[in-house]
Amino acid sequence: MAVDFGLQGQVAIVTGSTSGIGHALADALAGQGVNIVLNGLGEMNAIERTRSELAEKHGVEVLYHGADMTKPVEIADMVKAAKAEFGELDILVNNAGVQHVAPVEEFPDDKWDLIIAINLSSAFHASKAAIPIMREQGRGRIVNIASAHGLVASPYKSAYVAAKHGILGLTKTIALETAQQGITCNAICPGFVKTPLVEAQIADQAKARGISEEAVMKDVILAAQPTKQFVTFEQLAGQLLYLVSDLGASANGASFAIDGGWTAQ
Repeated sequence: MAVDFGLQGQVAIVTGSTSGIGHALADALAGQGVNIVLNGLGEMNAIERTRSELAEKHGVEVLYHGADMTKPVEIADMVKAAKAEFGELDILVNNAGVQHVAPVEEFPDDKWDLIIAINLSSAFHASKAAIPIMREQGRGRIVNIASAHGLVASPYKSAYVAAKHGILGLTKTIALETAQQGITCNAICPGFVKTPLVEAQIADQAKARGISEEAVMKDVILAAQPTKQFVTFEQLAGQLLYLVSDLGASANGASFAIDGGWTAQ
């Protein structure tokens, strides 16, 4: 039986939502009657198909804003555009992210700057623009998509780990600053999710190592996840819907590990 989270008619921005986790979260919100502002990279015809399909599937309004997550002015314009179009902004999901893997001493400076900008600073700039709107409304929900790497580290991912740890600190600070204005800010920390990017890595790893894709999933990619199961889009969406609904009103400044036990070790 479908659960009604009482979100009908609300407005959400989901960054990095043209594919992968962000798209799945936007789809879940739209399924609850939330009007959506999509944001992310991709070929424009494909983005338009995604936008129109989401709107038709759920009978909600779906806009696309192409804000570059490295540019604070464009991020602020995205938030302003959402308020101008819908008259409100109820939910902000900071999901945009990129990755690069290299030892610290070999990590390219430009890759460090890019990852910090997109994975951390963009969440600050979007929240900075959204909070005054939410304060005026007397209600708002900010959810930052962090990672298990916001709680623990792995080698060769210095920028990503630093950014995701930073997201958790930002989450706590926003929660404390807005706690009496009906606004909450929380973080979701997924383990490995079977996104198209990860699926491509599975095939590449199997070929490179000369082992089966099943062995790659269990012994390589999911080595750190005790369940040996990928986190699903639906599981992340369920956590999101709880946090943005009135059911989640007392969850504030918290980090929710959805990681199959990874960070319990």
